[in-house]
Amino acid sequence: MKVIPAIDIMENNVVRLVKGNPKDKTIYNNNPIESAKKWEKAGADMLHIVDLDGAFGRGSNLSIIKKISQEVAIPIQVAGGLRTETLINEVLSFASKVVLGTIVFKNEQLLQNISKNVGKKKMIISVDQLQGKIVISGWTESTGVELISGIENLIKQGYSEFLLTSVERDGTLKGPDLDSLSKACQIQHAKIIASGGISSLQDVVNVQKCGASAVILGKALYDGKISIEEIKDSI
Repeated sequence: MKVIPAIDIMENNVVRLVKGNPKDKTIYNNNPIESAKKWEKAGADMLHIVDLDGAFGRGSNLSIIKKISQEVAIPIQVAGGLRTETLINEVLSFASKVVLGTIVFKNEQLLQNISKNVGKKKMIISVDQLQGKIVISGWTESTGVELISGIENLIKQGYSEFLLTSVERDGTLKGPDLDSLSKACQIQHAKIIASGGISSLQDVVNVQKCGASAVILGKALYDGKISIEEIKDSI
């Protein structure tokens, strides 16, 4: 299972939000590149970089994200506000993968165009869920699509990698939503990246037992409750 630290960027700062609420944030660092190098040195397999200003439609941190890609040797996946083909192509000029959510459920034609041009292997589908339904637009809008049936439908379309975040757990340190995660991991041909609520080494072990292909670490890592090194020694 891959260990992937999250670097959430808002106004050039590394932050963590609680349940995706931009008004409930903690600033951990004003130098995202420094954070990226720190996690790389600690043994991260990859970095999950989120442009929160892009996600909320109020700006872009693309220039700093591009600099991160130039400063680290490990691959990066980029999320947040990737809603045009031009922007996605630009991000894929320096990132290994893009994480797409809103356009997947709002613009089927655009999704098909991007899939054809860049290939589905470079695309991670974000299936952020709240009360069992997939939410989009920075977690502000429900699609009404049920989590498991949504993943199954996308599998039929040829997508294979999904980032599952349980919004109610994200940034809370209350433990991951193992019920939703285990159900998603049981879907044939689905590679599930787990995110949200992880607070301890045991949580990471539990996520691995569910069958997740990777785990994204946020607040617990920044608060020093777990380390990449101890996870690597245990899984």
